[in-house]
Amino acid sequence: MTARFLRGTAAATLAGALALTAAACTNPGSTAGGTGGPKDSAVVGIAYEPETLSPLLGYGKDGNSKIFDGLLAFGADMKLKPALASGLPRISDNGLTYTYTLRNGVTFSDGAPFTAKDVVFTYRTILDPKTNNASRTELDALESVEAIGDDTVVFRLKYPYAPFAERTVHAIAPEHIAAKQDVNTGAFTTRPIGTGPYVLTGWSKGEKLTFKANPSYWNGAPQVKKFTMAIIKDDDVRATRLRAGDLDGAILPPNLAAGFKDDKAKKTWTATTYDYRTVTLPTHHPVSGDTAVRRALDLAVDRQAMVDKILEGAGKPAYGPVPTDSPWFTKGTERRHDLAGARKILDEAGWKPGPDGIRVRNGVRAAFPLWYLSGDKLRQDHALAYVSDAKKAGIDITAQAGTWEVIEPRMKTDAVLAGGGSPGDPDFDQYLLLKSDLAGDGFNNMAWYDNATVDRALDAGRRTNDPAERRAAYDTVQRELAKNPGYTFLTHIDHLYVVNDAWDGPSTQIEPHDHGLASGPWWNVESWKPKKAGATGATQK
Repeated sequence: MTARFLRGTAAATLAGALALTAAACTNPGSTAGGTGGPKDSAVVGIAYEPETLSPLLGYGKDGNSKIFDGLLAFGADMKLKPALASGLPRISDNGLTYTYTLRNGVTFSDGAPFTAKDVVFTYRTILDPKTNNASRTELDALESVEAIGDDTVVFRLKYPYAPFAERTVHAIAPEHIAAKQDVNTGAFTTRPIGTGPYVLTGWSKGEKLTFKANPSYWNGAPQVKKFTMAIIKDDDVRATRLRAGDLDGAILPPNLAAGFKDDKAKKTWTATTYDYRTVTLPTHHPVSGDTAVRRALDLAVDRQAMVDKILEGAGKPAYGPVPTDSPWFTKGTERRHDLAGARKILDEAGWKPGPDGIRVRNGVRAAFPLWYLSGDKLRQDHALAYVSDAKKAGIDITAQAGTWEVIEPRMKTDAVLAGGGSPGDPDFDQYLLLKSDLAGDGFNNMAWYDNATVDRALDAGRRTNDPAERRAAYDTVQRELAKNPGYTFLTHIDHLYVVNDAWDGPSTQIEPHDHGLASGPWWNVESWKPKKAGATGATQK
């Protein structure tokens, strides 16, 4: 994943969540609520749903899509391994040519053969300006893609783009179906066909996605025959449904996950992540766009207190999109909590305290709204803590909850408690987040950040394979963010999942912001096997 921002779902109702109870209990012994026998089904609770299921519009671009495969995939250790390709690519021409040989005998779930033309179709369609894919710039380096026979694909790049192979985990769409429809609105966007381990059987928007095992999957039919992702926006409702036995697993914030620590039938999984929470500081607002205000907020915020109190230790302070334990993090760009320093910056910039303690400059009051997603307790808690810290420096921020339909039209001028983050290459995290010409492009560069030095460094970092040059470029980006932070980065959060201890095989990867859908202990659900009777102390419900 990239530095992209998930919209989440429009309000998922309690009634919708309760409707899952029937689905979870109709097959005793095979789903949550069962009374024994093999666990051949699983129902998990997640917080967000995708806007589309089409790879041509961005679904599955980071792997783990379940319906589709990429040429490559990430293993548990986040190292690349072959998927639809029979091996890793052959790289030649000084890093400008990548050649993939495809796996033999793979079919789409409708029985049609997978060939090189499907790969060519997928990438060419994504690059077509008429395709509504907000992540197209992730493939900016790609000049051409061509098929040589049915089993070979050759990518040619405009410049040496170091992480290109990681981009080829992107899900592959079937040309024989998707090419016959409108790429942006056709039925394929909600009723896709792929080569993956599962076949979509239903999508009730705002409620659930249901899947069945693909019996002809090239890597073997999954033993979990039915898989349901329940879309439950509200954290408390997810925890309640999990406790009631309606779910086999769920992503939960730390305080709710802690409530299951004594449940011997369940196991808590902690995934380290690149997932950050940040406050956008829109350039087009007279207060949040002021460099002095931005720098003051960067010092006024108590990040460690957020980690300790909100995350209960399940995370770490964030100073930018790159986590502090990443080899790409620039040491020395950490910002200390310094309320006195924040006040000094504001004083020197002419922001003077008014009668009520809120600062004013040239008749402009240091105040602005901060939106967060309704029902997201972690965002709410981060927003309220940020408001409190800012108030101590004399900045009046008003936290407001809303859906993305309410928030998105306001993003040019109003601050947002946002999330993002992607493991892997630093280009993934920073380009979409900070590049000035992407401002206003959906959820890219939500703060409308505009810094010519950062723009040049971002281009330099993605246009060379030289490690030293790339290091220098991303060091520049991080140092510039310390000088003029268009965002106040708050925390990198660990993801916590509580799952029934009924299978062998669950594990976690280093996760992006896109949590609970392509990530979670079920990232590899196709390889799960039911635990044998007596293999665990868990009791059946």
